[in-house]
Amino acid sequence: MAKALRFGKNGDICISITYCLNILNLNIIAWIGFSQGIFAALLMFAKRDNSVSDKILSAWLTLLAIEFMTCGLDYIIFNEPLLSSSFLLFNPALFLYVKSLTVPDFRLRFVQLLHLLPFVVFELFAYLLNEPFNLQHFFTHDDNYVFRMIFSFANFVSWLVYIPSAIMYVHKHRMHLRNEQSSIDKNENLGWVLFVSVFYVVYCILSLLLTIIVYYGDFYLLFPHVFNYSALLFIVYVLGFYGLYQRKLPQVLLVAKSVKMPYQNSTLSDETKESISKILVEYVEARKAYLNPQLSMDMLSAEIRIPKYQITEVLNTVIGQNFFRFINSYRIEAVKQMLADPKNHFSIEAIGFECGFASKTAFYSVFKNFTGLTPLAYRESLRKN
Repeated sequence: MAKALRFGKNGDICISITYCLNILNLNIIAWIGFSQGIFAALLMFAKRDNSVSDKILSAWLTLLAIEFMTCGLDYIIFNEPLLSSSFLLFNPALFLYVKSLTVPDFRLRFVQLLHLLPFVVFELFAYLLNEPFNLQHFFTHDDNYVFRMIFSFANFVSWLVYIPSAIMYVHKHRMHLRNEQSSIDKNENLGWVLFVSVFYVVYCILSLLLTIIVYYGDFYLLFPHVFNYSALLFIVYVLGFYGLYQRKLPQVLLVAKSVKMPYQNSTLSDETKESISKILVEYVEARKAYLNPQLSMDMLSAEIRIPKYQITEVLNTVIGQNFFRFINSYRIEAVKQMLADPKNHFSIEAIGFECGFASKTAFYSVFKNFTGLTPLAYRESLRKN
């Protein structure tokens, strides 16, 4: 686009060509987004063991598909894009979806649909006022100036409230898993949800910067719209793909609303902490409890007859590790010993299973996190030495 503007003999003709090409690109993106959103929503709706979170994601994808459709129809009806409320849809939808995944016994109630009210209101008003997406005239003091300012403020508040809350729920869930489980699979970890959240934050920041550049610079005005809907299309693909494989998490893995960090106001003496630490280490080493891939905080607490919150306190304040790292540190040491044994003829994957890892993926991920090397690279380094 920049080359066309630089080398064209007639600037107006080049801009017109660029304008037409970008309209074509935006229309293609809009209708692809519509079809993919509807297709993904239907797959989610037809998913076996359809959970509340699946229903929320299905509705979310449907609304995103409608948003893409309205973008395509804008050019047919108005010959230009109208002001989009996609941010006001995405923010609460992500929040509700994350909450449905991470909060125990979550139920979708009618009152929670009010989170989508700003999206509906501003979307309707944009059409009633026939308000175009035009950055050059966004701050012009015309009849719709107040509407645009309220719209901007609503978007900012929505982003500021919902997105940090969604990220907090995911982070709290992931930290809870590391204090409760010794083996965590990708489905339980919600890493893809965290990726979507962080990607969306980066996307919003880039959109803001792009808007400022376009507003104060001499750039093509439709490009931000193309960028926004391209990023939104990518998110639709991610939501559809990973959402389809996301299973409902067992209630035992979720953080109860009342759960706090009891050891922040601990009454345990230093002597008691040291005693619990000794009991904990002796039990894990003597019984080789780490070889059980299903080992959890509940199981350990029942075996040594010490409350979970006291074990968590000792792990975090005395040993300096969460439950996940504590148990897996023993597993990694066991793996290292087997890899260093010249008489051992197990495959690398078999060694991982023998040492308590529940899956090949978890084994490789944890081993590299602890050592900075893959198991194969670690074995090769031993042979060289």
